[in-house]
Amino acid sequence: MADTITTTELSAGTWTIDPVHSAISFSVRHLMVSKVRGTFDTFSGAITIAEDGTPSVTAEIDVTSINTNNEQRDGHIKSGDFFDAEKHPTATFTSKSVAKKGGDYILTGDFTLKGVTKTVDLDLEFNGVNPGMGQGEVAGFEASIELNRKDFGIDIDMPLETGGTVVGDKIKIVLEIEANKA
Repeated sequence: MADTITTTELSAGTWTIDPVHSAISFSVRHLMVSKVRGTFDTFSGAITIAEDGTPSVTAEIDVTSINTNNEQRDGHIKSGDFFDAEKHPTATFTSKSVAKKGGDYILTGDFTLKGVTKTVDLDLEFNGVNPGMGQGEVAGFEASIELNRKDFGIDIDMPLETGGTVVGDKIKIVLEIEANKA
């Protein structure tokens, strides 16, 4: 069982996600044999470290900023078949806890996508803190999770004549985050 941790390497205060030096990417099985990869190009968030070292994380992803390098596919993903981005343009994450897992961590929180909120666990790697380049401290993180799209109401079935589906159920999401001390 992982113990709840406090972070002493990050100084107390707010660390803001730097979208220029961060990325949110995903991959999903396509036609049962390959993967479609993409990114969300617009997102924001913050890591707040309390005086006792307890961290909390909040983040927002603009789902309309999806980019799979195919405009037609991106339009379909934004439609009611998938994200229904007109009604649900933002996905959010709010942490509940961080627990040690070996040399890394588990970040648990509420993730909301397409109006559905589920508690999820992200595998989290803390890459350390750097004094920065004259603009203040910088911290780095990498987090990943595998979600089932159907858990969030993205339940379109596009069966193949030969069996299987056009789009897989499991979505792998990777967050590479650089945060600046505010």
